[in-house]
Amino acid sequence: MTSPAGPLQLTVAIPTYNRADFLRQTLAGIARQDFPKGAFEVLVIDNNSTDHTRAVVAEFAGATPAPRYLLETKQGLDYARNRAITEARGDLIVFADDDILMSPDWLSQLAAPLLTDSAHRVGAVGGEVIPVFPDGLPPWVAEWHAPLAFRADAGPLVAKYSPMGANLALPKWVFEKLGPFHTALDRAAGNYFSGGDSEMIRRVRAAGLEVWFAPAAAVQHQMPASRTTFRYATRHAFDSARSRVIDRAGQPGAAAYFLGRFLGNLLKALGFVLLALLNFIIARPGEAKKALVRTWRSCGYLYQIPRSLVGKI
Repeated sequence: MTSPAGPLQLTVAIPTYNRADFLRQTLAGIARQDFPKGAFEVLVIDNNSTDHTRAVVAEFAGATPAPRYLLETKQGLDYARNRAITEARGDLIVFADDDILMSPDWLSQLAAPLLTDSAHRVGAVGGEVIPVFPDGLPPWVAEWHAPLAFRADAGPLVAKYSPMGANLALPKWVFEKLGPFHTALDRAAGNYFSGGDSEMIRRVRAAGLEVWFAPAAAVQHQMPASRTTFRYATRHAFDSARSRVIDRAGQPGAAAYFLGRFLGNLLKALGFVLLALLNFIIARPGEAKKALVRTWRSCGYLYQIPRSLVGKI
């Protein structure tokens, strides 16, 4: 599709769920991008929000480009991402979280490796994600929150590194070739599943395509107080482990892998419980909390592995 200013190169897709005030800041940052205004569009995919999300989108009706509001009633992050794929008019799709802050050159930096890839060797580009904490960061959580820092310059990543879905660009032809996101790994209301983006990255690599990192395409990922609580950390650890098992279930050698993981995490869970008790006894509550979070991660594996082995999600 072409716009009056030339080809529509990019679609910026923002799935959102009940974070209207953060979304306002993200849309303001996108409105300040130095990328040619007629060369990109903005989609906001509302995944059944009950707050003032639609009103916030309407506030930017005078922006260039004005965001296009879409309601996706199937609950889950990857349902919202897949709706964006079907609606996107751009040649590249940039997926962004609804709570990120960015500099004016963010889009230009993130899109550059794909826009110059005439040979179609690059299947995905991820930008740097820097966690920021507007309400403060409890010391016991700090070690789990750091920038990705995969490499200092733009270029391909080795297989052990995968970019984050909070700041990720893929050509539309990749989805035509490989299919949409895997919705069984969805984050939705009531769970903290993750893995749809990493599973897609694995498919991109399996197809022989490069996955790049663009450190200059950095965003600040806002982490409010609700994401630094013990309750959030334990639930996130549990559900993240479950989503990894669900993802692995579809790969060769899953049964043998699960057996080793089950036994290993059984021992880990017992060890971390003992470590937590010891730290409580010696009055180190922060260390005790960290041990219990790791316990819950092991429990996620122990819960999901038998379910996946018998064919249940």
